[in-house]
Amino acid sequence: MRNKSRHAGVLLHISSLAGAYGIGDFGPSAYEFADCAASCGFRYWQMLPLGPTGYGNSPYSALSAFAGNEALISPEILRDEGYLTDEELRGISSAFSDVPSNHVDFVRVKEYKLPLIEKAASRALLDPSFLSHLEEFSRKNSYWLDDYALFYVLNRKYRDSRWYSIWDGGEGFRDPEALKKVSEAHEKEIKICKAMQLFFQKQCTALNDYLHLKGLKSIGDIPIFVGKDSADAWSCLELFKTDGKGHFTEVSGVPPDNFCEDGQLWGTPVYDWDYHLKTDFSWWVSRIRRCFELNDIIRIDHFRGFDAYYAIPSDAETARHGVWTHSPGRELFTALKKNLGDLPIIAEDLGNITAEVRRLRKDFSMPGMKIAQFGFELTRYGKIRLSHEFLPRNYTRSFVAYTGTHDNDTTCGWFSSIPENLKKAVLSYLGTDEEGVTDALIESVLLSRADTAVIPAQDILKLDTRARMNYPSTCNDINWSWRMEKNTFPQESVSFYRGLIEKSGRL
Repeated sequence: MRNKSRHAGVLLHISSLAGAYGIGDFGPSAYEFADCAASCGFRYWQMLPLGPTGYGNSPYSALSAFAGNEALISPEILRDEGYLTDEELRGISSAFSDVPSNHVDFVRVKEYKLPLIEKAASRALLDPSFLSHLEEFSRKNSYWLDDYALFYVLNRKYRDSRWYSIWDGGEGFRDPEALKKVSEAHEKEIKICKAMQLFFQKQCTALNDYLHLKGLKSIGDIPIFVGKDSADAWSCLELFKTDGKGHFTEVSGVPPDNFCEDGQLWGTPVYDWDYHLKTDFSWWVSRIRRCFELNDIIRIDHFRGFDAYYAIPSDAETARHGVWTHSPGRELFTALKKNLGDLPIIAEDLGNITAEVRRLRKDFSMPGMKIAQFGFELTRYGKIRLSHEFLPRNYTRSFVAYTGTHDNDTTCGWFSSIPENLKKAVLSYLGTDEEGVTDALIESVLLSRADTAVIPAQDILKLDTRARMNYPSTCNDINWSWRMEKNTFPQESVSFYRGLIEKSGRL
């Protein structure tokens, strides 16, 4: 991200693509969208996290920091490779015929699509050529794949990933004899899991290769912390702060503020940074290297945590009594750079950011983020405060600018929700009417001085709150469920954005 060129990108999770199999995936729909994005003049496709999801369906609470989401595997590609039939594809398509095309039904995806992917994997295990590739893939990725495959079958056995409270003690806390029994009893299921991860790897790599041919790069995404009920926490307890019995002693969150009087209790385990220092950050090096195998660029969520994290006692009911604790971020990124070279990373530096966090980001040449929706604040005289750091006119080059992200309402929905006096001020500032407010905000972001501007697909389509991707700190069947009706934008939108991207010097 340290180039001196101006570029634009589009934000859309893979799951939000259209298609007949319940959820967007790496199939033809992804290639159609890539063609459309390139036609608009976009240079980046920001895909958000690609990890396997558990309860709540959030890719930011993945079951693994290394594995890919099996639900994003394309049945059509598996059909073309001879592992599925046309009849089987028609059957799964009919299972989703009554589901609204703009919605992911995660329950049915798990019930219908995933068993079909597993069936394809079991057939692939009979293919000598595939088996040869699988052996090589398994050997190269054994440092995470072996544990994830075990976790996968145990998760299914107990119908839950909460190993620390639900699984049998021997399996939950990795007694060698107990794990040996699981490995022997579920040998085929473990191989199927590994085969599906190879499917994911091949399809993700093929899509990235196609993006490069179209002049596009992919932006991935990872949360700084990993889930408590993840394969990573289960298999590598030493990475986290625990007591002598292996129970987490501290969890993450943020302190009380104007938006939440009790703060936010995220509940993810916090790192034992002393251990990471002693091991030269080897786990982090492996994690970030793996991320760069799946995407060209990475956005790291909650970048502030690399300077200091908010540690809350694990038995606390709210985030009121946590403390800020130093993190060795400078040592970490030095180690990453030493092992991986240049670090094309975007730092999510939103919220209450200190001078130390800004210095850390700048010293390692990582662009931060600006959200245009945050920039509109009224002065006492009822005018837009022109000095606001999130107002597009004030962006500097070393940032990635957005109208909003997956955690924001769509621009149309945001504008509809703000007070009338602010609406009038926004329209006056942007020089537009209500019908044109989304295009006007997008144009202001694209014309800003930020090196990179990224626009959510929902804003390009001018959709309202019903297309919002996520409501932070909530868990429901709406979050992460929005899908496009088609995999391309209307032709008039393609022409408009190509002209606007050219006008802003980002083509």
